[in-house]
Amino acid sequence: MIVAKGKKVKEFPGGKAGKDLVEAMLGPTGNLRAPTIRRGKTLLVGFNEESFEKVFD
Repeated sequence: MIVAKGKKVKEFPGGKAGKDLVEAMLGPTGNLRAPTIRRGKTLLVGFNEESFEKVFD
C-alpha cells in the first residue's frame, strides 16, 4: 500500500490495516483520500506522480 499526502509518501506492507495506515489513508474530512486506485495487489491512496510512474510503468 502506497499512501501519498502532499509530497510525503509512505509505503505500508500488506496484511492487517493498523492505526497508522488508516490515519494516513483518511483526509481532513474523514473520507478516503482521492484518488484511490487498486492495481493488482498494490493500493495507491492519494496522488504522487513518482509513485504513479513506478506502479504504472
